[in-house]
Amino acid sequence: MYRAYWQLTERPFENSLDWRFYYPSQSHQAAVVKLRYALENRSEAALLVAEPGMGKTLLVAMLQHALGEQVGPWIEIPFPQMRWEELVVYVADLLEGRSAGAEHVPLYQTVRRIQRLVAEAVQAGRHPVLVVEDAHLITDPRHWDDLRLLLNIRAGQRVGWTLLLVAQPGLLPLLERMPSWEDRLSIKCLVRPFSCMETAGYVAHRLKVAGATRELFDPSALDALHQLSQGVPRRINRLADLALLLAYAEDQDSIRAEHVEAVAEEIYRLAST
Repeated sequence: MYRAYWQLTERPFENSLDWRFYYPSQSHQAAVVKLRYALENRSEAALLVAEPGMGKTLLVAMLQHALGEQVGPWIEIPFPQMRWEELVVYVADLLEGRSAGAEHVPLYQTVRRIQRLVAEAVQAGRHPVLVVEDAHLITDPRHWDDLRLLLNIRAGQRVGWTLLLVAQPGLLPLLERMPSWEDRLSIKCLVRPFSCMETAGYVAHRLKVAGATRELFDPSALDALHQLSQGVPRRINRLADLALLLAYAEDQDSIRAEHVEAVAEEIYRLAST
């Protein structure tokens, strides 16, 4: 609605997985460097931790883009509480590039298929990655044992793939009580909210990607964005998007602090009702 008014080619604050909108804050970039090291060196497992809205999934997408063809295929497990029988079939089918659940075969045959596919990927010079989204939702110790068993799949003497756990901080105390997992995690990354300067840089970066040729947010608006969002990207996106809409509706030439404060008040008022 407001793109033409602000002379933008696309909406700058959508919560998409477009790696072009990735902003390399100090904390995010440190996580990318560590995880890239883990994958390039074929580590068994790595951990990415952040509060909700911090851009964990976008960071993984950025990592996948940066590593290119040398790492992959990337197998994403969106429902980490799947039973073992479902999990291995799901992983095997995605490794082979076909629809999950095409046929029912004995479990040992599925495990052998995974071993063969992983070995073929390694022989081709690639390194598969198993991404477990929302790993903090796994509370049953049996599910953790199932995931750990997947790490036993190797290509000869080499690690077959890397298991990348993506979770909220609530997972950390649980892992501390599981020494077998602590020993397997070669890298742990904690992503923190943006500083005030990073919030301003984040807004400027996303606007530039969306085609902006001038600064649209006044310094006061950027300060308000940081304070009201607490430096969390998803909150920044929501506030900035609505502030652009409000300033457009008022026929303003820039976004000021009162625009950000007005939309924040509306959001939080509705949330409390």
